[in-house]
Amino acid sequence: MTFVKPFSEQTVLVTGASRGIGAAIALRFAAVGMQIVIHYRESHEAANEIARACMKQGAKVFTVSADIQSREHILKMRDKLEQMNMLPDIVVNNAGISHYGMLADVTEEDWDRVMDVNLKGSFLCTQAFMAPMIKQKYGRIINVSSIWGISGASCEVLYSTAKGGLNAFTKALAKELAPSGVTVNAVAPGAVHTDMMAGFQPDEIAALENEIPVGRLASPNEVASLVYFLALPESSYITGQIISPNGGWHT
Repeated sequence: MTFVKPFSEQTVLVTGASRGIGAAIALRFAAVGMQIVIHYRESHEAANEIARACMKQGAKVFTVSADIQSREHILKMRDKLEQMNMLPDIVVNNAGISHYGMLADVTEEDWDRVMDVNLKGSFLCTQAFMAPMIKQKYGRIINVSSIWGISGASCEVLYSTAKGGLNAFTKALAKELAPSGVTVNAVAPGAVHTDMMAGFQPDEIAALENEIPVGRLASPNEVASLVYFLALPESSYITGQIISPNGGWHT
């Protein structure tokens, strides 16, 4: 295992970090005083609120806005981070959107948007930031996927397809980067208390919880803890894995 710098002195980039799972991930890393890059697209105030919370824990924080679907935006973000000496040792590809509806009603625009944000965005970010990791023979790429990328979900064909693609991307890239000391893993949560669940009625949430052996939804902090573990230097032998914290819902 190549030792680059103390873990607390490393830099982590979390995409889509202004809320939900992304915000919880940023705060988890901030707890050890790391350098945190909080990416967002439009939620400027929400991102600043998370940044302030991270700084209270002693972390050095930089917020950056970019359209995850645009190579130009991603490269501009990389240039900014390079100027700040904050190129990431750890990239957490968390930014994503969901889509609910029958496939027969899906438009080509729906398809492109879901694929671009959930899959293309992870590709662009990974490609933009992996070169320094390869050069230093150390790095962590962690993709936030979904249980639906493993099992599929009726009325969520687009989202399931995008996350299934992200899982395949994870497995293949892990093999490609393993000789360079860079691990690539995916965390595929089950149902989590986030804004993505806002469209469900209380009785639908209750029915869902009844299906889950532990009897409840996950908190974003529980997902963040797994992401944090995979980022640790001592997790260097874990790569190419799709790990699903889902309360026993899918085994």
